[in-house]
Amino acid sequence: MLGIRQTVYSRYERGFQSIPIEHLLVLADLYNTSIDYILGRTNEIKPYPKIKTPDNQ
Repeated sequence: MLGIRQTVYSRYERGFQSIPIEHLLVLADLYNTSIDYILGRTNEIKPYPKIKTPDNQ
């Protein structure tokens, strides 16, 4: 889903490398949650409402 090698993902999981925001966005959409939940900043699993743009109206 992220287009990266498993070794890179493993570095993210073990905290050896920071995960780029672009990958966080993909994961949040994939798991239907927020980046804050993924990062442990909230216990609220429900994602925030998406901003309406011309692309997703």
